[in-house]
Amino acid sequence: MSDRDEFGAFLVGFIVGGLSGAVVALLFAPQSGEETRAIIKDKSIELRDRAQVSAEEAIAHAEAAAAEARARADELAEQLRERGRGAVDAVRKTKRVDETSETTAA
Repeated sequence: MSDRDEFGAFLVGFIVGGLSGAVVALLFAPQSGEETRAIIKDKSIELRDRAQVSAEEAIAHAEAAAAEARARADELAEQLRERGRGAVDAVRKTKRVDETSETTAA
């Protein structure tokens, strides 16, 4: 459990450090404020587009996995139905054998 806590603390520190570094880099950048804002705008648009593509890929992957799971569930359900029918048929056959043996014995 302490390994998880240490990793969580490391991850938080890593993210905070990265963000702090980005802020410092923007503050000390050699461009003007207008140029920096234009760069930030361009990067944010690029990041948004990449996130959208990633989300679409994730949705497509999830839909494919869901379709595969549905197909497998249908297949298993059919196998279960067949086994159930076989069991019912076996019970009926046994019941008929018992009834015929009772009528012949009487």
